[in-house]
Amino acid sequence: MNPQFAHIDHWIFDLDNVLYPSRCNLFALIDERMGLFLQDLLDCDAVEARRVQKDYFHDHGTTLAGLMHHHGTDPHVFLDFVHDIAMDRLEPAPMLRAAIEALPGERMVFTNADTPYAEKVLERRGLSGVFEIIHDIHACALEPKPEPAAYHSLISATGIDPAKSLFVEDMARNLTPAKALGMTTVWVNCGAEWGARDIVPEALDHIIPELEGWLVSITATEESLS
Repeated sequence: MNPQFAHIDHWIFDLDNVLYPSRCNLFALIDERMGLFLQDLLDCDAVEARRVQKDYFHDHGTTLAGLMHHHGTDPHVFLDFVHDIAMDRLEPAPMLRAAIEALPGERMVFTNADTPYAEKVLERRGLSGVFEIIHDIHACALEPKPEPAAYHSLISATGIDPAKSLFVEDMARNLTPAKALGMTTVWVNCGAEWGARDIVPEALDHIIPELEGWLVSITATEESLS
């Protein structure tokens, strides 16, 4: 294990575009479902639905948060609808699984999605059973990252010490509150839509292009490299 991370006891991972490569573009399928949901809700065309969707995402952290604020949308109905997608773009990742299992300490997923969707992704990637905890949007009392309340709910629910925690995210803005709490931060700069929005460079301890190769490199022993 890389001694640079010897103090880390808690390894926290975002889900989308982190635990699978951004090239899978799974969010494009979710994005399409969000558009259909808004078209039906607002009785509008696809162009207007997309405009509203992106406004809600930028102003409220997630499209769901905007829908709840402006329309009183039932989160369960929305999440069930938008996450009803095929997972065939994802492939098993045995090397990623081995690298995550090699991490010393506790491993968890921290996502603005819900647990049923997260479990489908993890199963498809061959990562079921790797994480002790999935802290989802419901566990955050529907307060999404980057709202500070989301991070405090994670700390309260798990008892983690932020100073001994490392958080990996593809949305740079979601790392700013984590850094403020004392976490080590890792930004997956994978070119995801709006990944660099509201970036605070000093909040980013490490910048990587993708997770698997980086984890393999930091968990490799001298024997495995020889």
